[in-house]
Amino acid sequence: MLTAAQCYHIFNVCISKYHVTDSPDAELKNPHPNATLEFLLYSKNWIDTVQWHLEDLIRDPKINPAEALTLKRRIDKSNQDRTDIVEKIDDYFLDVLKHVNLKENARQNSETPAWLLDRMSILLLKIFHMQEQVNRTDAPPDHIARCQAKLNVLLEQKTDMQFCFDELMDDLHKGVRKMKVYRQMKMYNDASLNPVLYGTKK
Repeated sequence: MLTAAQCYHIFNVCISKYHVTDSPDAELKNPHPNATLEFLLYSKNWIDTVQWHLEDLIRDPKINPAEALTLKRRIDKSNQDRTDIVEKIDDYFLDVLKHVNLKENARQNSETPAWLLDRMSILLLKIFHMQEQVNRTDAPPDHIARCQAKLNVLLEQKTDMQFCFDELMDDLHKGVRKMKVYRQMKMYNDASLNPVLYGTKK
């Protein structure tokens, strides 16, 4: 089973590869074998990284409204793809843990391993881009100082999340904590649940 440090490494490699072209339209070239946890984590972080930059683009105050709508639709799809792959990662963990004998007083965690990894993936994007701000040569000293203070907090959070993930996985394998998955029931993407969508069929 991968440690948090190994997961962070996969995310960082993906972020670096994306920024070679720095384009949301760049082709995903996953270096890991299909159906492995590494493959899923790399794909997950790629989705996060592309969406990070789409969110930047859509906030351009001079953006053409038609282009903004196209980006919004793309971001909506990205959010759904993100949820889908997180659930695939949880399926992986459920399969790995299916033979664990739970202790009688096993505690339930409020967050699954995959949703914790989701936060860890996005955290590394925050760190990457905050470091960019710290490294700017065109910004005033007070901006650099504020960004450095924020970066320090993000790095502390990275260490805390690393500990939490490794502890969670250890507890799950020992059976002292149990994993329970609630699927994300997004209604706005479902043509049978979103009244705006199913209303168009009347």
